[in-house]
Amino acid sequence: MIEFNGKSVFEGIAIGKIKILSTNNISINDNKVEDINKEIELFNNARIKAKEELESLYTKALNSSSEKEAEIFEIHKMMVDDLDLEDLVLANINEGYNVLFSINTAKNEIANMFLSMEDEYMQARSSDVKDVCSRLINIISNNSSNYLLDEDTIIMAVDVSPSELVSFDKDKLSGIVTIAGSTSSHMAIIARSMSLPTVVDTGIVLNKVYENKICIVDGFNGCVIVEPDNDVYNVYKARLDKLNKEAEMRKKLIGRENITKDGKKIDIFCNIGNSKDVDKAKENDASGIGLFRSEFLYLESSDYPTEDYQFEEYKKTLENMNGKTVIIRTMDIGADKQAPYFNLPKEDNPALGLRSLRICLERPEIMKTQLRALYRASVYGKLKIMVPMIISVDEVLWVKNMAKEVRNELKVEGIAFDENVEIGIMIETPAAAIISDDLAEVADFFSIGSNDLTQYTLAIDRQNQSLDKIFNPKHKAILRLIKMASDNAHKHGKWCGICGELARNFDLTEFFVGIGIDELSVSAPYVLRLREKLLEIDSTKTDISKYI
Repeated sequence: MIEFNGKSVFEGIAIGKIKILSTNNISINDNKVEDINKEIELFNNARIKAKEELESLYTKALNSSSEKEAEIFEIHKMMVDDLDLEDLVLANINEGYNVLFSINTAKNEIANMFLSMEDEYMQARSSDVKDVCSRLINIISNNSSNYLLDEDTIIMAVDVSPSELVSFDKDKLSGIVTIAGSTSSHMAIIARSMSLPTVVDTGIVLNKVYENKICIVDGFNGCVIVEPDNDVYNVYKARLDKLNKEAEMRKKLIGRENITKDGKKIDIFCNIGNSKDVDKAKENDASGIGLFRSEFLYLESSDYPTEDYQFEEYKKTLENMNGKTVIIRTMDIGADKQAPYFNLPKEDNPALGLRSLRICLERPEIMKTQLRALYRASVYGKLKIMVPMIISVDEVLWVKNMAKEVRNELKVEGIAFDENVEIGIMIETPAAAIISDDLAEVADFFSIGSNDLTQYTLAIDRQNQSLDKIFNPKHKAILRLIKMASDNAHKHGKWCGICGELARNFDLTEFFVGIGIDELSVSAPYVLRLREKLLEIDSTKTDISKYI
């Protein structure tokens, strides 16, 4: 029995036989060629063929997962025509190098550029570059991967591209294990949408000896077990059977109220990244959207998203939610989410630096554009606006004054909007939690961002893997700050929710109910599981003191 550990992408258990996905060996050398035009023609024809394949993958992804995952292949189509890629390839060809060497050189240069960035999201884009270039190389070499799987297959690879993942038979693929990889990669996004137990960054040395061996993927603990002994196998098999039965039973909860045994009601909302995620929220019967991460509109754009572009995204989301609450967070760029065109300064401590609202205070036109788009969209549903990284009352008043200015402009322009849009704030700094009494006087609601609140309170970088063992989001200091914010919100007649990772920590659901949290917002696969947990709780028997 061999055990490895890595990072979990999706919580679940998979048991199956290993298939090693090895990179096909294509001979690439730096031989010079005489017919440069022929190499350019091969490159251009490969690009045409690649876009045809990606269009096919787009359709397949649309049918098997969702628009968001399918959109990844639209992005890959655009990357095929990327001018930087084209310039690098053609420059090499014009120096006399063959087309395969030219593409491979360009691939490495662009991928390494992304990997050198501090932002994990941008680092993960290196995989997309490799995927696109490898596709071009395979087309020119008349080479294709074998995607035929047996029942209950666990794919083991250095990394798995989005194209490869979508090409596998979904009914036969049980789990994925990669040596490298990122939890922010496009492959990880698709794996989560498929509810596919996946563990990345294991550091396993690929060995053909593992081929067809029984493997367990424990997505709860980020653990991979090859050739488990009978006792371990039987334990995990029993857990898997139980999880499958529970998932089937959980579907009966669709349509039920989010209510405790003693009659306390709590909204269970869903976290999303764009308008295309709404379908998943609705499929899982979310009561609303508790966090629309608008920064993804910025991260997926090559320039500042326009007012009209943002308006259309917000409008689609509000319309699709059919009158249910949609809370849209103003852009949270900075720290680990970098958009190159912002040209933010290099910082020693970016998590403590120029990010989120702090950028808007220096560049108010960014906030104004977003607020105009939000207010214009507000007539299409029930919108609430949420501002991150607040540390003072003055900051809230600045946003509210900007919102008033926008409303006045729209009135003059004759553009309809909802006058009663609430403007709330995220409690994600210790400062905000400690002065939450004052903030509750000016903010319309609180939503606790537990990820950053934990990071800032414990003084532990949540991106630093070496500190994982002492990163404790259930630390008493965190829970006391959450209770303080909740108490102060309620004292002023305001509601308080949680939209960070702690919201889906079932060990704390009883605590959150006990302190009067009004709303919990989680990713789509956890909505019904949280509802199930809530139905089991009797808040009259909750002992808050054991948590804090």
